Amino acid sequence: MGWFAFLILGIIAAVIAKLILRQKVGWFLTIVLGVLGALIGGWLSSLIFGINIYDANGFWAWQSWLVAIAGAVIVLLLFGLVTRRRAAR
Repeated sequence: MGWFAFLILGIIAAVIAKLILRQKVGWFLTIVLGVLGALIGGWLSSLIFGINIYDANGFWAWQSWLVAIAGAVIVLLLFGLVTRRRAAR
């Protein structure tokens, strides 16, 4: 899967993660963190499931989508935890 496909997957994963978490983070930051989570998730899915993420079939594999969404959720959760601690101080 090329970088453009990762970008599209990351944006979609970011939107889904934002809807799941209902965090009050701006859309631009959500998309950046979602793309980062999708990149990490895509890399992990290639290691765990053996999916060639640079292939067109890797984009449509349901494992890639699930791991990208999970990666986006985890990155957004970690960001929320870090920013909450700073705001509490």
